Amino acid sequence: MADTYTGDVVQGGPPDTRDTGPLTITKLSVGPMDNNAYFLRCASTGEVLLIDAANEPDRLLAALDGERLTRIVTTHQHFDHWQGLPEMVAATGAPVFAHPADAGELPVTVAGPLEDGDEVRLGDCSLSVIHLVGHTPGSIALLYQGPDRPHLFTGDSLFPGGVGRTTSPEDFGSLITDVSKKIFDVLPDETWVYPGHGKDTTLGVERSHLDEWRERGW
Repeated sequence: MADTYTGDVVQGGPPDTRDTGPLTITKLSVGPMDNNAYFLRCASTGEVLLIDAANEPDRLLAALDGERLTRIVTTHQHFDHWQGLPEMVAATGAPVFAHPADAGELPVTVAGPLEDGDEVRLGDCSLSVIHLVGHTPGSIALLYQGPDRPHLFTGDSLFPGGVGRTTSPEDFGSLITDVSKKIFDVLPDETWVYPGHGKDTTLGVERSHLDEWRERGW
């Protein structure tokens, strides 16, 4: 079956779903800041992971459609990425995972820390944790090495057109270095990027602009 996924979702609109075979990825936009939330579902076991319970827990639960949520991963501490977290935990009992540097800022108890290089198991699938320092101290990305291409969920660390917002030259230097070394230097152009807001992109589209981003400083 042809892959019709584009990732071009709008706030309040329907989700968009991609079937990679082993893993199904469903993206929807929630809340006034156009936050992306991603449900990942293992085809063989039916286990479901949510990346960023950002807002509108009623819509997130509707998208879950009665399936069992086995864990929630929060990409970083900023409030717009966890507005729906308490309600999702209360409704599903799913444990929350985050990097220790940001975990203390979340409104729920974090069940497990996620460090650079850790593996997140989802049934027969696995995702690798990439720690990217700069947007926040504990920002993480999740990498799924699919049979078709790598799939990278970047939170607010990488977007179409640049890295995430930083508040000092030191933070920007840290983030652009981490993104360059841990992502662009090791992953191929066909890697699909699923950011925390807005449209998706690929590393191939963004790669030629790295020097430009470094020069402009944002």
